[in-house]
Parts: sequence; structure tokens; C-alpha cells
Amino acid sequence: METEVSIEPDNGTTVLQEEGEGQRIELSIVELVQFAMQMHQENRLDAAEKCYRTALKVDSNNANALHFLGVLLHQRARNSEAIESIQRSMELDPQVAAWHNNLGNVMLDANRFDEAAAAYQRCTELAPDNVEVLNNLGVLLRKLKRPLEAEESLKRAIALNPTYSGSHANLATLCAGQGRMTEAFSHFADALALRPGDSEIRRLLVLAYGKAGRFDEAQQACRDWLDLEPDNPKAQHFLAAYGGGNVPDRASDQYVTAEFDGFAGSFDAKLASLEYRAPQWVGEEVAKRFGAPNQTLEIMDAGCGTGLCASYLRPYAKCLSGVDLSSNMLNRAKDRNAYDSLIHAELVACLSGYDHRFDLIVSADTLCYFGNLVGAFSAVKQALCPGGRWIFTLESHSANDDFQLQHHGRYSHSQMYVERELKATGFESVDLQSVNLRFEGGEPVRGWLVSAC
Repeated sequence: METEVSIEPDNGTTVLQEEGEGQRIELSIVELVQFAMQMHQENRLDAAEKCYRTALKVDSNNANALHFLGVLLHQRARNSEAIESIQRSMELDPQVAAWHNNLGNVMLDANRFDEAAAAYQRCTELAPDNVEVLNNLGVLLRKLKRPLEAEESLKRAIALNPTYSGSHANLATLCAGQGRMTEAFSHFADALALRPGDSEIRRLLVLAYGKAGRFDEAQQACRDWLDLEPDNPKAQHFLAAYGGGNVPDRASDQYVTAEFDGFAGSFDAKLASLEYRAPQWVGEEVAKRFGAPNQTLEIMDAGCGTGLCASYLRPYAKCLSGVDLSSNMLNRAKDRNAYDSLIHAELVACLSGYDHRFDLIVSADTLCYFGNLVGAFSAVKQALCPGGRWIFTLESHSANDDFQLQHHGRYSHSQMYVERELKATGFESVDLQSVNLRFEGGEPVRGWLVSAC
């Protein structure tokens, strides 16, 4: 339902009208901000943003409107604008403890760890017994490689509220990272006893068993998870990854959507912390193959995510399209204002609908959610113009298997398999380079940078 908001020029009051309601309601600025906050809670973000901004046109120093507009902008991954708005609100009212916590959350997602720590610390000064902030501070201190302080903060949160499951789970993760597996599994047990239906805690438990090399227990943890949620795509996928079922030819649409819809807000910052280089490798390969950009190419970014490849592709594109399964990721890509069109679809189904349209298709770390690549290769070949080029990355392994589903949930592929299937699909020129895609747990994740035409 569309919400229209206007300002009465004579008295500065606001008028609100919702499509279909047939009535105009005059609101004070206080009432308008309260209404915006209600819509915000209902996840009606477009309407809430419109109301916050209308309130600020009348009263540019309305701290509540500034603050919660900032929170909303953070939800939309517009972190620089979010930080500016939240900081302005706190200049006007610096004594609201929860606002410092919100600022810390945004700084954390923006990978500005020291500023996040300062915000959380200030919040604990204003509200020493705020368990949520102590928990957040513990998570941050772990990221800052200050494990003793992180543990102290998490244990303090647990002491204040032993039923706060998040602190138990985060302390378990900290212990697992230090190899203190007995303590880790004890805290996971406490967390699950408090919140048995929490899928994220169950996912972390499965990964902890995997880290400890206890694969049978990882399988059992997946089965326990499926007993509670028989249709949970993550539980199904990880059970297969740990050898508890047949390895699917590709990750299900439901798994990919669940994984990335929940990850979209912090995706860019998280990958930056892992020294993620796939978009850079793709961009450098585009420059190598096409030379100086001249905005003449029809380009498809297949599995575009939040649009991390866009800055490399836009200078070459007459028309730049993107497709992704995650609507939340597409919302972030839209905010980059670099794509001519964004399509919410599974990429093989999407590309199968085109006939010799694109000069260039790229896929950065998308095919690591495919095991069997034949369908993807065929769809791309159909969508490319004669002589068109495909540039993409994959995770690699040196075993004889065509592909493997790794414990982290992504697939890796052998060089022989990739080259064989590309040539079988009709790609005549195939070039594979071994590259480092990212770091995980301090170790490089090796992959292939592939260029085919």
C-alpha cells in the first residue's frame, strides 16, 4: 500500500494519506515519527523512510527521526549514510545507551572495528548491565583478536543473564576458535537448551564439530536439526556435506536464498575482512581480454550478489544486467546504481531464456554453489553471442573427483573436469589460472580464474 506524506505550507504540520484509505490525517512531527517507527517495525521500509525524511524537512534536528532513519539505512546496506545520520542524532542526544549500541552495530558491519568498540564501550558506561551490548562487545573483541577481553565480556553477560543464549553461542565459538572444544560444546549445549529452535546456533555447532574433525557428530547434529525442521535447506545441505546423504548436483535454490538473504547486510564488509579477491580477478581478466573500456558490450553479471563486480564492468558496458536468487542481495546491488537491469531468478533458468545476446558474461564465486556444471555451461553458451566470452571463478581441488562438496558448504572442482565440460559445450578457447580467492581461518582458499570463448 502506497503512503503519501505532505507538508501543509501554512502551519508546517504533516498530512498522511494511504492509498485506498480515502482519508487525510494531520499529524504533528512527533506523531509522524511515531508512525514511521511503527511502519519500520512492520518492515515497510519505503513508507517509513518517506515519513522520516518528511519529518526532517520540518525539523532537521529531530533526533529520533535522524537516528531511526540511520538504522533503516543500515538495513539497506547504505552504511556511510547510516553512520552520518546516527552520529548526528547522538550529537543531539548523547545519553541514549541503545543508540550507542546501534552505532556499534553499524560500525561493525562497516568493518570499522575500533569505532565499533568505542561505541559499545560507551553504551556499557551508560548501561553497565546491558547484556546485549556486552554480548556485542564480546563478538567484536574476538574479531579484534583480543580473546581474553572478549571472553570476559561474554562471561559477564552470562553472569548477568544466564538465559541469554547468544552469549553462550558466541562464547562457544570463541572457545572453538582456540581449540577448547570441550568448553565449546558445553556452551553450545547451554545455548541450544535455551533456544532449541535457533538455526544459527545449530549451524555453528555443525561447523564446530567439523573443525574438530568429528564428522559423525556433525552428521548427527544435522539430523537433530532436521528432526526439528525437516525442510530446513541448510540442515539438508550440511548433512550431505558431512557425508550423511547423497551429494546434490548443486545447492538448492532454497539453500542459496536462505544463505544470502540473511547475509546481505554484512556481505561486503565480511568479504573485505577475508581479503576477498574474486571480483578483482574477474575485473583484471576483463581488462586483459577487452583492453580499454569503450561502453560497447552487452554484459550479464550472473550471480551478481551485492554488485561487487559492477565497478569493473560498468566502463565496458553499453548495457549491464545482473541476476541473483537472493532478493536482499539484489536490493544492495540496486543501491550501487550501476546496473541497467536486475533480475530475481536462478541464473541457469534466466540465461536459458536468452539467445546469443551477451558479449560478456561473468560469474564471481557463483559456481561454487554448483557441483555439476554442465547445465550452467550450456545456458551460458546459449546466451553468449558468437565469439562472446565467459569469465568466472571456481574453488579448486587437486583430487581426481570432478567436484566435491566441502564441509563449509561450497563445491570445489578439478581442472580436468572444468576444461573437459567447457570444450564439450562448445567453448573452443579455455584458459584456467590458479588464484587465491580469499582467506578463511587464516588459510588461503585456492580457486580457478577461467576465461572461455
